[in-house]
Amino acid sequence: MNKPHLAAAGAATLAFMLAACGSGPRVPDWQLNAASATERATSAYLEGKSAVAEREFGLARTQVGSTGLPEHAIRVELLRCAVQVAALVFEECSAFAALQPDATAADLAYARYLAGTASAADAGLLPEAQRAVAAAGDERAATTAAMAIADPLSRLVAAGALLRANRATPELLTMAVNTASSQGWRRAVLAWMQVQLQRAEQAGDTAEAARLRRRIKLAGGT
Repeated sequence: MNKPHLAAAGAATLAFMLAACGSGPRVPDWQLNAASATERATSAYLEGKSAVAEREFGLARTQVGSTGLPEHAIRVELLRCAVQVAALVFEECSAFAALQPDATAADLAYARYLAGTASAADAGLLPEAQRAVAAAGDERAATTAAMAIADPLSRLVAAGALLRANRATPELLTMAVNTASSQGWRRAVLAWMQVQLQRAEQAGDTAEAARLRRRIKLAGGT
């Protein structure tokens, strides 16, 4: 029942749940239920099933809330924020903001990273998969670091954070589209191709723009 991409995506988000699915003492139901709910929520959101994602994230919050420990709720909300960034939904993570008084320095650094405002000092506090991306000295190095991330969700989160920070190269956009496409994440595919289309139109590349419109139409099911 190991779900490594969830743990990698959100400051070791939900690692405490997912690692517990292995051998050892009986795992509390809340951990299993929350892990399953976040897995379903993540897939649903990236596929464009917003209502399902909202319901499953709500279920996860209910499950972790039963512990009375804010750090568990913080991890759920950081994961929710990370998934939104992966799909280029750059909104304030209001549910996480309400939990900030109980957030750790690592939590706050990750939130800044997702918002595109992380500093060099934040890099060492981030999830391991994201550290090299945040520490990269230029856009090309950041792209290379993002491409080296093995987990698809973590890779797409890194790409989204770079785009939000205005550090996205054309190669990064292609990587993000290919990553989302390989997973069948329709919402993310459409979002990233729209960015490519906008850049092609700005560059006056009519052939590339036409190709992207065809792909967008196909991905959108029209």
